[in-house]
Amino acid sequence: MFDKRFISNAIGRSAENPLDRRRFLTAAGIAGAGVGVATLAAAAPAHADSSTGAITDGAILNFALNLEYLEAEFYLHAVTGTGLASNMTDGSGKLGGVVGGHAVPFKSLTIQRIATEIANDEKAHVAFLRSALGSAKVARPSIDLQSSFNAAATAAGLIKAGQTFDPFASDDNFLLGAFLFEDVGVTAYKGAAPLITNKTYLGAAAGILAVEAYHAGIIRDRIVAEDLYHQADAISSARDSLDGPTDDDQGVADGPTTNLVPTDANSVAFGRTAPRVLNIVYLTPNAATKGGFYPNGVNGTINTSGSPSSPTA
Repeated sequence: MFDKRFISNAIGRSAENPLDRRRFLTAAGIAGAGVGVATLAAAAPAHADSSTGAITDGAILNFALNLEYLEAEFYLHAVTGTGLASNMTDGSGKLGGVVGGHAVPFKSLTIQRIATEIANDEKAHVAFLRSALGSAKVARPSIDLQSSFNAAATAAGLIKAGQTFDPFASDDNFLLGAFLFEDVGVTAYKGAAPLITNKTYLGAAAGILAVEAYHAGIIRDRIVAEDLYHQADAISSARDSLDGPTDDDQGVADGPTTNLVPTDANSVAFGRTAPRVLNIVYLTPNAATKGGFYPNGVNGTINTSGSPSSPTA
């Protein structure tokens, strides 16, 4: 789940050195022996545009890494009871711990297998981004998998104030917790697509987007199968109340029919900017630098959620 604006500007406005850019290509599986520093330099400027204040690829990749830390911790705790190994969490910025999370007592073998596959994918995303960033990578920030879910469930009306919602308590709760994250990742990738100019990186972004879309589709399908329509629709409405004035987010039901694929009238998915993604994970409709799933904020320079007065932020 990341605002894939990171991949669009990730090479187009590079501020990393040639070694880091080459590391990115290698991690993406698109660098062969013939891809050298000269080729990379020809593909993109070596520095951000100081006149426009363009965000560097390092900043955007690190924003993505913050979000992947969250997803990896959620799924790994659900499947194994523990999170990322310490050698996958270090970096610049303040290293934080993870509060909450435990193995889900899965009753459905199908849901357990789905959780395991997604956990492995998200762990691989963390490894991919850390490898791409090299020494510029940020550390895992503090992550809250406990009170954050209580707040989100309360906002959605799934529980009353003072009650608790444990996404690791059952198969159904796990699916609802996963639903909170997955659609956000897909819309974040969509928001970045128009910004990508280099075909090589557009191909890499499309591959990552496909994985996130598969995850979201699988979770939405299981929510329908488990008859969790109303709960999922309530979560969708809560997300919509956080990320700006537009009414874009969609649940899994549309009147008498299912809505497995959330699209507009042209069957096109909508996108979210980085600040709007942070509105959701910070659990606030206002400008903020911390909150919700990140009690101390994310590491890196992209760290502020959007404000109500700036609908396109």
